[in-house]
Amino acid sequence: MNDSRELKSDPRLHIVTVTGIIEKDGRYLILKRSDREVAYPGFWTVPGGKLVRHEYEHLPRTEGTDAWYGIVSRTLEKEILEEAGLSVEDITYLTDMTFVRPDHIPVLVLSYWCRHAKGEVTLGKDIVDHAWITPAEGEHYQIIPGILDEIWQVDAIARRKR
Repeated sequence: MNDSRELKSDPRLHIVTVTGIIEKDGRYLILKRSDREVAYPGFWTVPGGKLVRHEYEHLPRTEGTDAWYGIVSRTLEKEILEEAGLSVEDITYLTDMTFVRPDHIPVLVLSYWCRHAKGEVTLGKDIVDHAWITPAEGEHYQIIPGILDEIWQVDAIARRKR
């Protein structure tokens, strides 16, 4: 399959990504993307990545089914570990959105929030910097549109739970 041609020609097909807003002591992790990225090069974002079939199809299916349950949260945990070197807990769905990349491939983003469990930030491939911010401090960063709004949402939820 030529991913880009088939995704562009079949409106039902999308890249599916998952992102995680990580809360730690009232601050939120943002990562700066490399200038080599297709979408939003050099912008700040939160950790995440694509769901990739070959990364789960070798895993055992959920007992009693022909499917894999929990792949989104498993992918999110893997991506956060790869991009930031952190382990997280309490993964909770926040929102979803779609956009079309500059190369015309549609993307579905599933956004979650979670709490830092352990580890210190170590930058993964294609990540050039990081910061732990408050939502107000986020105003001073070139963050991918919409993500700072999500961080504000998570901050409100986290404050109610504290």
